[in-house]
Amino acid sequence: MIERYTNPEMGSLWTEENRYRTWLRVEIAVCEAWNKLGKIPAASLKTIKAKADFDIRRIDEIECIVKHDIIAFLTSVNEKVGPDGRFIHLGLTSYDVVDTALSLMVRQSLLQVRARLVVLKKILRKEALKHKMTVCMGRTHGIHAEPVTFGFKLLVWYEEIKRHLDRIDRAIEVMSVGRISGSVGTYIHLNPKVEVLALRKLGLKPAPVSTQVLQRDRHAEAIHTLALIATSLEKFTVEIRHLQKSEVLELEEPFTKGQKGSSSMPHKKNPVRCERIAGLARLVRGNVQVALENIPLWHERDISHSSAERIIFPDSFILTDFMLSETIDIISHWVVRKDRMKANINATRGLTFSQSVLLALTRKGLTREEAYFLVQRNSLKAWEENLDFRALVEADPKIGEKLTPAEIEKCFKLDPYLEKIGYIFERVLAHES
Repeated sequence: MIERYTNPEMGSLWTEENRYRTWLRVEIAVCEAWNKLGKIPAASLKTIKAKADFDIRRIDEIECIVKHDIIAFLTSVNEKVGPDGRFIHLGLTSYDVVDTALSLMVRQSLLQVRARLVVLKKILRKEALKHKMTVCMGRTHGIHAEPVTFGFKLLVWYEEIKRHLDRIDRAIEVMSVGRISGSVGTYIHLNPKVEVLALRKLGLKPAPVSTQVLQRDRHAEAIHTLALIATSLEKFTVEIRHLQKSEVLELEEPFTKGQKGSSSMPHKKNPVRCERIAGLARLVRGNVQVALENIPLWHERDISHSSAERIIFPDSFILTDFMLSETIDIISHWVVRKDRMKANINATRGLTFSQSVLLALTRKGLTREEAYFLVQRNSLKAWEENLDFRALVEADPKIGEKLTPAEIEKCFKLDPYLEKIGYIFERVLAHES
């Protein structure tokens, strides 16, 4: 399924080829910085920029012997460059390259996720406005509560995505740093100006202080942001799944031409894509635990985080991007059944208007407890005997002593439930184009 993933751009960011290519970008940026400071001759820099490259098979061969990926990488590069390769990696430690490159890859991946979120936000806004006054049943604890609108439901999702955009902007800022400060972060074999110049070239800022690595709370924040996004997508799709139940059937995820829902039951149209998103969200959330455990490293650094990060970063970004793509497509092409929404409001035979009757009685002088007793008595009778709640209210002499037929009729109108919808939309969308 992920192999048929429709956006190869995110996947390409986490390939072995791109990892080495990004390492090379960092190494060359450092060489350019040293050149500006007079430590690398212009002719040597020109040769490095012209010839610096690598061969993945050769790196693998060397790594089998040296058991060190950066050394294997540098050996491969130097084989291409020749004598001027002695200027590459000047004063650096491995993680000057690896962590700075990782920041570049994470930042670019976060930007791609952000672009997806912007698309989803626009689609949710469009659908929310389209269904602003499409009345449907609100449910609490899975039980009919009071009427809302389908657009109102989507406005809640829209606002949630806006918060995710704020979070991802924060994660981008937190990850837009690098470190080129030597073996334990003290610049012992480096001029700090090299870091400033090289990172400026790469579009990053220097971390104010680092050890041999950037501190992993930064990386954990990025993974946590992805997990929050993934969990919201699961939340949205859980709602779709519920609304697609046969006895509800207010909403359906797209069912394309030629699609089959079951190997044995031809009638089936299952919300399989929404279910898939729910499952994948669990994986992304699970990676948060790993990211948190990567924070407490020994002293100035150990490598217990390294192997785990080679899994959790590509997996989390590729999965989140895929889930966003799926959610965008589902919402863009879902089937909204307004007739079923209206039918379901009527399914409980007026019970959803119980609070309106309760409040009408309290306005006529009954205590809340007295009014609640009268309304609940009729509500339970309607539930248990499958009777019409409004008819029971109209026939109850105690209620009739307080409410006229016209006042009872007013309690069962839908219009009051829609009066504040416009206000809520205005509050959310007022300052947006």
